[in-house]
Amino acid sequence: MIRQYMDKAMRRAHYENIDDDEPFYGEIDGFKGLWATGNTLEECRDNLEETLEDWLLFSIAKGLPIPEVEGASIEVPEIIQAA
Repeated sequence: MIRQYMDKAMRRAHYENIDDDEPFYGEIDGFKGLWATGNTLEECRDNLEETLEDWLLFSIAKGLPIPEVEGASIEVPEIIQAA
């Protein structure tokens, strides 16, 4: 489920060259504030995928909303704590 979601999200990624020490920049449409850089396009892609994974794990842990991507969604059930 998470792998499928990440694959679909990564297909939304856009990359560009920037004037920086790490000249490749990438972001994913629909994921505000999620971006990465790298020395090569491949490194930037890898960094962006790691950033997406961290973002997903953080969102799941905090119960934050996760946007649907091309019909893929991640639903986090509420945990019922024993009294």
